[in-house]
Amino acid sequence: MAPIGTFLTILLVIFLFLLLMGAAGIYLLVKVGKKATKEARKVSTRVASHMAAMGTGEAAELERMRLDLRREVSLTRQAVDHALRDGWGLGDLPQLVAEISAHADQLDAQLDLYAQHIRMSSHGDPTSLGRLREHHAKLTGSCARIRADLLNDQMAHAAGGIADVQSRTDIEIEARRRAPDPLDQIDELYNRAMISRSRPEEHR
Repeated sequence: MAPIGTFLTILLVIFLFLLLMGAAGIYLLVKVGKKATKEARKVSTRVASHMAAMGTGEAAELERMRLDLRREVSLTRQAVDHALRDGWGLGDLPQLVAEISAHADQLDAQLDLYAQHIRMSSHGDPTSLGRLREHHAKLTGSCARIRADLLNDQMAHAAGGIADVQSRTDIEIEARRRAPDPLDQIDELYNRAMISRSRPEEHR
């Protein structure tokens, strides 16, 4: 009976192991599926925004403003991340970019809602549209100013490095130049003296 009991125990362990592996596989498939669905929704939303931005009218203008805002915030984030990786002292600039990003998300949602309103109704509110344009201009302008400032810092860092390389290059080239040999100088003076003696008429 003992061998049969041991065999059944082994089968039970194998079954539990396969059951756990199957559960883990199903969990991973569900997780990957959810992520893929989320990414697909993002892509479809972006495609729809690009298509809507190609049209005419205020709704298309709002979609173009959304695309422009996302691009400006994305480029500014990349510039700040690059500066942080290089070890620059940025102060509160990363926190400021995070706040700009939060405001940009809110404005993006407002632009989307207003664009939908315009598509469903021919009556728009010029005051609301003007405020949306103003907020868009302020946020994109702030992003552009941050990137311009970081670019100036980058050029300043590069200028310092280039000047250092140029100075070291001059020093290295000067150090590699062969010092004049005193014997060569003596030979040159001797040869000049001999030439002068051989042409005495030139000194008359």
